[in-house]
Amino acid sequence: MAKGIIYVMTTAVPGLIKIGKTGLDNFEHRMYQLERNGYSNVTALKRRFAIEVDDCDDKEKLIDDIFSKSKVHNTELYALDVELVVQLLSSFEGNKIYPKNKTKDQVFDEATKEREINKDNGYLPDGEYFYSRRVRGFGETKGTAVVEDGIFKVLKGAVCAPTAKGFVPEIRMSAPIVNNLLVDDVVCNSPSAAGWIIAGRSNNGWLEWKDKDGKPIDIYRKND
Repeated sequence: MAKGIIYVMTTAVPGLIKIGKTGLDNFEHRMYQLERNGYSNVTALKRRFAIEVDDCDDKEKLIDDIFSKSKVHNTELYALDVELVVQLLSSFEGNKIYPKNKTKDQVFDEATKEREINKDNGYLPDGEYFYSRRVRGFGETKGTAVVEDGIFKVLKGAVCAPTAKGFVPEIRMSAPIVNNLLVDDVVCNSPSAAGWIIAGRSNNGWLEWKDKDGKPIDIYRKND
């Protein structure tokens, strides 16, 4: 029952992840190499989850079989939702290696919440959309997003509230916010993820984002 570490990493390409394995004493070195040098011409790799398991080779093969249709040929890259893979890996028996400050149950629950936020998508016609919400203790938040060819992008200049206590999704944690202002555009997977960037807390983006006539964008989802 050979032990090893199975890990998953995000990359510079949204929706493209790396799943791999390494020896028990080689994890930090392997992460350093990948995060510094990239992999297969893909850069900005970042560790997301790692777990030490028995029968490491067999479990990695199982993962490869499950996600074979999403695999990039002759690589360890997959076109997958990283949170789905985190859910799977965190359900394995074994010793969590990364992240160090969270339990496996916490990691699983947060991955589940991330997937719920990001899968809350649907059709929106190309155009501009607007967000405004008063947050207690802060005041008025506001922002503009554009949709082009199905891509939902929050534009820089949005006024963003501080994050609320509790769960905070990755899209908000990584958003380039300085002095409560979004300083660069951010592409989002769903209106609710986009709302998180501005409001800093849970929201129903389909009701809180409005079109130019002030109507909630949920009208487009209902007509889809």
